[in-house]
Amino acid sequence: MMSISRLLIIFTIISATFLTVRSIRLFPDDKSSFDDASSDFMEAPGYQNGPQCSVLPHNKLLLACDPSAIHIAMTLDPAYLRGTLSAVHSILKHTSCPQNTFFHFIASGLHHGSLAKTLSSVFPSLSFKVYTFDETIVKNLISSSIRQALDSPLNYARSYLSEILSSCVRRVIYLDSDVIVVDDIKKLWKVSLTGSRTIGAPEYCHANFTNYFSDRFWSNPKLSTVFDSKTPCYFNTGVMVIDLERWREGDYTRKIESWMRIQREERIYELGSLPPFLLVFAGEIEAIDHQWNQHGLGGDNVVSSCRSLHPGPVSLIHWSGKGKPWVRLDDGKACPVDYLWAPYDLHKSQRQYLQYSQDLDIL
Repeated sequence: MMSISRLLIIFTIISATFLTVRSIRLFPDDKSSFDDASSDFMEAPGYQNGPQCSVLPHNKLLLACDPSAIHIAMTLDPAYLRGTLSAVHSILKHTSCPQNTFFHFIASGLHHGSLAKTLSSVFPSLSFKVYTFDETIVKNLISSSIRQALDSPLNYARSYLSEILSSCVRRVIYLDSDVIVVDDIKKLWKVSLTGSRTIGAPEYCHANFTNYFSDRFWSNPKLSTVFDSKTPCYFNTGVMVIDLERWREGDYTRKIESWMRIQREERIYELGSLPPFLLVFAGEIEAIDHQWNQHGLGGDNVVSSCRSLHPGPVSLIHWSGKGKPWVRLDDGKACPVDYLWAPYDLHKSQRQYLQYSQDLDIL
């Protein structure tokens, strides 16, 4: 876990150096032209378990179902691959038991093989599996939202984790690709989901919850009464601890799909895959400390504006919103917080910068 003061010291040291190291845009706008990107990235350092870690199977097939392992799910999108690799790098660097961590990646069938090859090249000892997401099951349920990136079928894969992942996986941490973790992910994994709660995430009860749905929703008692017996608060779906067994028992994927069908007819929200989660789970989640999702650092969904870290301890930094750190750094328009992401970047254009950061031992 890092304090705000330590992060500011890191920024002060590294920002001057990074100004001399400019990266290049990694992917073309046309995702269909994506090919194996292994040659664009450096191999990540190898991280070993600490002496306090349990000895788990080295066989990846066995580890994929081991309840003693830490299970993390992420999507693999060519446009966000650089972010995904940085997120994985940060997790491995800061966790006490990296070899006991298993990654479940979800990709479209078009890019499955090339993305898996890139992962194996960058992280030779990483325990992971790449699953193919059948985008046709959700395409006809998606409504246009405030930002085109939110309409990607892969953005809805988080609603289908209980069906995509093997049934032996009982619990998982879901992470967006635009995060870095600066604390031991094992702490997040150990969060208890009390009672019958299915999801754990930081809640933000100061946010105006009514803004996440249209006037049409709130004026229709058949719809808005879904919150009558709850005290709903906003939560960000980019960082969630999920009990998959309870999810399957509650058939929550079908409940989310039901709200998506209503949305297509009634237009009750504008924010992609988030509102259906709020409709199903808001007011009934396990509240996790805010340090595990310092979100909103990409600005809002329209403007890539600069924002500061929230006061308090920091365990996970999240560039939710339009602005992504790798894009702003490439364009020479970086925000101060973007320099906290850059040392985890494994793109070869960052070789000199990454080595400098490692030599200083500031990360």
